[in-house]
Amino acid sequence: MLIRDAFKTSVRSLTHGKMRSVLTMLGIVIGIASVIVLMSIGQSAQQLILSQVQGIGSNLIFVVPGGSGNGKFSAPASAQGIIITSLVERDADAFRREPSVTAAVPEVRGVAEIVYGSNSANISYEGTTEQFFEVRNLPVGKGAAFTKSDVDSGAHVAIIGPVLAKTLFGQNLDPVGKTVRIKDVSFRIAGVLAKGGTGAFGVDQDNLVIMPLTVAQKQLLGITYYGDVVVEASPQYDIAFVKSRITFALRQDHGITDPNKDDFTIRTQEDALSILGSITSILTLFLAAIASISLIVGGIGIMNIMLVAVTERTREIGLRKAVGATDTDILQQFLIESVILTTTGGVIGVLLGAVLVALVYLGVTTFGGIDWVFAFPLSAVLLGLGVSTISGLAFGIYPARQAGRKNPIDALRYE
Repeated sequence: MLIRDAFKTSVRSLTHGKMRSVLTMLGIVIGIASVIVLMSIGQSAQQLILSQVQGIGSNLIFVVPGGSGNGKFSAPASAQGIIITSLVERDADAFRREPSVTAAVPEVRGVAEIVYGSNSANISYEGTTEQFFEVRNLPVGKGAAFTKSDVDSGAHVAIIGPVLAKTLFGQNLDPVGKTVRIKDVSFRIAGVLAKGGTGAFGVDQDNLVIMPLTVAQKQLLGITYYGDVVVEASPQYDIAFVKSRITFALRQDHGITDPNKDDFTIRTQEDALSILGSITSILTLFLAAIASISLIVGGIGIMNIMLVAVTERTREIGLRKAVGATDTDILQQFLIESVILTTTGGVIGVLLGAVLVALVYLGVTTFGGIDWVFAFPLSAVLLGLGVSTISGLAFGIYPARQAGRKNPIDALRYE
């Protein structure tokens, strides 16, 4: 029997029971669409996260107190609430003396309540220098950033995030020049950030308050050490070289001769991007694996329906064998029917997935206000179509073999 004839016969059999064919394909359609949607969401989220990290600056190096390995101060110790005071002003000065460094910006952080009149909000505040805004790519949209003289004199000025500005002052009141209180210390609002979002260390920049380092250290936190130092590498130098110079300077200042006893950790943007890329890729694969379970369920459903079809068409099988059809001809027809069902379901699933991905993109960008990236990965389409075709073969072989092995005499007698 020719493949063309077997294909025509299979199509005729499937169209004879349209509703059954549609319901049989439904599991594959839903499975393929789920795989595409989840892989698309995973890839879009990955691109969004990586673009936000890259937006901070690709030539930044983050120096934080506490060793990353078996050092004097390990990262687990800091995570348990142990205060690490190893990063101080002389370290930042040592960084600035390096020719390969264009800026060294110390930072300290805290949480408190900010009050304006009868309005208040719980916020994160950050004490830093005037170079913070340029290094972190955080322009001030309204008003002006504080200056070096503000930092040196300990001026009570602050820059606030755009969402916090609306929370405290509403839509119509201009925040610039207004006075707020943080821990009973008064601050004049000098400006409002042009953009919010999530910055490094997961800081919510929408509700962030940025103030001179001296004020945050002495009057709000009562400390002399730094939470971290952000180093901007000169574009003329390789980032790895700058990292090595910073490491050398810190070990020299802290009297460290054994690298295993470092009391600091240095991370570059490339390190962060690599870690985030690995995590988001694993999460995307995990989501795809979960969605693939529905493909297996759909394949089992197809095998079940095909087994029922073999039983219902026993007399037809016996009649075809009586007029000369071989076991291979019968197996071939039922296998083609199974592949047609799964492949058609795969194509419909891909189209449905594309529509759902577009709806998710429109919904997130329109109603969520997120700079979502439209991603329709070709790998998901190929995976969906490939898995659907393989499912048709894998789950169709057993029913097809059962049909091909039927004895023609017994099949003709079947009622």
